[in-house]
Formats: sequence, C-alpha cells, structure tokens
Amino acid sequence: MYEDIHIGGVLISSFVAYALAAFAILLVLRWFFARIRFSRYVANAPLAEAGIYVCVLALLIAFI
Repeated sequence: MYEDIHIGGVLISSFVAYALAAFAILLVLRWFFARIRFSRYVANAPLAEAGIYVCVLALLIAFI
C-alpha cells in the first residue's frame, strides 16, 4: 500500500519518492552508459535514456 511522505507537515505523494529514486538509479546507469559508449549503439541517446528512465520508474512502482 502506498503511503504519503510527511515533510514538515506537507504531504508529498509517494510517486515523487519513486521519481527521485529512479533518477538516482539513472545517474548510476548514465555512468555505466558512458563507460560502454552507449551512444554508439542507439540512434538517439537522450531519447533512449528517457525511455530507460520511464522503465526504471515503472519497475519501482510495480515492485516496491
């Protein structure tokens, strides 16, 4: 069950926490992508990274 996060008396949706966690995971993945030269394997690297961010966010929501 999803619960809101309380910060200073303000309720924040748990989706915000998932989005921040997905962004942190994407930062680690970007370091890995730079090491393997990810842009050589895809036509549009920013679009591919955006798609990977959405996939990571969906996985976090589905399994946590």
